[in-house]
Amino acid sequence: MKVVLLAGGKGTRISEESQYRPKPMIEIGGKPILWHIMKEYSYYGFNEFVICAGYKQEYIKEWFSRYFISNSDVTFDYTGGGLNTIIHDEHIEPWKVTVVDTGLNTMTGGRVKRISKYVGDEPFMLTYGDGVCDVDISKLLEFHIENGKTATLTAVLREEEKGVLDIDENNSVRSFREKRASDGTPINAGYMVLEPAIFDYIEGDATVFERDVLEKLADKGELMSYTHRGFWQCMDSAREKVILETMIENGKAPWIHK
Repeated sequence: MKVVLLAGGKGTRISEESQYRPKPMIEIGGKPILWHIMKEYSYYGFNEFVICAGYKQEYIKEWFSRYFISNSDVTFDYTGGGLNTIIHDEHIEPWKVTVVDTGLNTMTGGRVKRISKYVGDEPFMLTYGDGVCDVDISKLLEFHIENGKTATLTAVLREEEKGVLDIDENNSVRSFREKRASDGTPINAGYMVLEPAIFDYIEGDATVFERDVLEKLADKGELMSYTHRGFWQCMDSAREKVILETMIENGKAPWIHK
């Protein structure tokens, strides 16, 4: 099963760093937060990724093009008058990574639509490229399969400006809307499992996945919520970046598997 990562936005709330690189490529613990998210999926055996790039998409492509050589012991031998490159030891993950330019100003739904040919007619996972979590991906997938709906998202209890979920006693999402200041309800943390029918709900580049797609699915009873009571943290600001950095430095980063 492929994992689709939304990594095309400009990250204006952390512009002190995103002016130089896409927000998902901002580093914590010496690696882009996007890499940390991919490691979480890889831990559960999901190693094929499709990255929805946009803003400064060339940065993501260049980073992955250098990743192999940067994480291997290598000899560059010029003694024969040319270049003979010898790889001694590899220290990389068994990943297959497809980076797709989904446009500079494309909305989240439009980005998902643009990568449909790389996913094909099969279920896939989707999440945002700016938040880490210790959700059990295997249990999330099992929950999705058991309920048989078009989409499942991961919900966490947190006071943030994210999409608010109205969840009934059967874990079915009855409505999806933007958060109000008075809310103290579950929010959408991403980490979604989607059936290929999801593409039928996306009209084009202007489609906002959270509003135009998830709300329609909720109205039809086709959106389920997998409640995660563990760790989740997005990186929308410099303050949140410091929080994640500090966790790594102190050896208390719940999303990192030893």
